[in-house]
Amino acid sequence: MRNGRPLLAASAVAIAATAAAYAFGGPGAEAAAPKGRVATPVKATENCVADARYPKRQLRGVWIATVKNIDWPSATGLSPAKQRAEYVRILDNAVKRNLNAVFVQIRPASDALYKSPYEPWSQYLTGTPGKDPGWDPLPFLTAEAHKRGLEFHAWFNPYRAAYDTNTARLPASHPARQHPDWLVKYGSLLYYNPGLPQVREHVVKVVTDVVKRYDIDGVHFDDYFYPYPGGGGAFNDTAAFRRYGDGAKLADWRRGNVNKLVAQVHKAVHATKKDVKFGISPFGIWRNKAQDPSGSGPPRACRPTTRSTPTRGPGSRRAPSTT
Repeated sequence: MRNGRPLLAASAVAIAATAAAYAFGGPGAEAAAPKGRVATPVKATENCVADARYPKRQLRGVWIATVKNIDWPSATGLSPAKQRAEYVRILDNAVKRNLNAVFVQIRPASDALYKSPYEPWSQYLTGTPGKDPGWDPLPFLTAEAHKRGLEFHAWFNPYRAAYDTNTARLPASHPARQHPDWLVKYGSLLYYNPGLPQVREHVVKVVTDVVKRYDIDGVHFDDYFYPYPGGGGAFNDTAAFRRYGDGAKLADWRRGNVNKLVAQVHKAVHATKKDVKFGISPFGIWRNKAQDPSGSGPPRACRPTTRSTPTRGPGSRRAPSTT
């Protein structure tokens, strides 16, 4: 227990939301079954249509948030030994609960919980932005997950630049200091402007670097793209809209900017390592049809008549349960 809540309950268990990483076609979906696993195609039923090329299986993961030390590490300034011990406890709890994946936040706000050539060390390791913690956690994080048969998904926040709007307090190497023209202040946070091609290129570069150098199983974005409307006023991307809007409506242009980033990341990830998955966990669903005629109806269950069969093979990871 920590802060009055179970350690694993501190992060939402990702099941259906992150199933999108497996549900969509492409190289990522083709690699859905881990090595050593024999899968039998799922047949269609009267309730839904299943694509036999991509056998169904459950993705049961736990989110491990590093931002503001929500889940790991529990506080700044812990020794590497204590950081490792905390992480191992989280993984052991995940295994006890029959989970098969962890989603670890390695880039909370244009910072890094790994040794990055492009962004500074995260303050959530040492308490000081940019300070070297004395070790690179990511090889350990991935190896310990794999020892337990857990997939390791590297969780990135694509556009959050900093929690401090005073860039003078950020490390000199921080992209927000090097590229102030990328920034949009909204409320108490700094965001990178999604409408700028150079911002998208930077995000792709950061993600590709991790895919290339570390043994991760997936790249994951959460739902934070443009900030949610609130007390921060208008999101000031007017100049970028004038330059790149090309006659589109503002809302359509913004959606298009996110679509472009997703497509670029998808292409870069699979070009680097075709078996690494890429997924996004959306924030809920569209309105319910009971309240809005244009909303979503009740979900229709998919009851496959054929199931995937887990096998144990050399080098195989713990086979997850199937639907």
